[in-house]
Amino acid sequence: VQLVESGGGLVQAGGSLRLSCAASGFTFDVYAITWFRQAPGKEREGISCISSSDGVTQYADSLKGRFTLSVDNAKSTAYLQMNSLKPEDTGEYTCAVDPYSGHCEGSDPTNWGQGTWVTVSS
Repeated sequence: VQLVESGGGLVQAGGSLRLSCAASGFTFDVYAITWFRQAPGKEREGISCISSSDGVTQYADSLKGRFTLSVDNAKSTAYLQMNSLKPEDTGEYTCAVDPYSGHCEGSDPTNWGQGTWVTVSS
């Protein structure tokens, strides 16, 4: 299983970025994909997850209404659209997948990408 993130970079506050997480090495029909964020000096936190079973997405409270997680099954790629970015969104964003569970609840993301940095300037 391999995950490759892309799309990070430097953006001004209020701007937008779209992160991609391209997956390979497993049949992309059962998965729970989670995006994690680690801000400088802070612990890594899970910020969003999508379940293959029903397409339901979950978001951390601090993101609701600003970030959208989606999946293109044909491309085996997950996207994290980030709008109205704030300086506190700065950090390393990493996607991870549990390729055996179709549900975010109880998933165990055992496969991780290398991460991509997002810097939001004020």
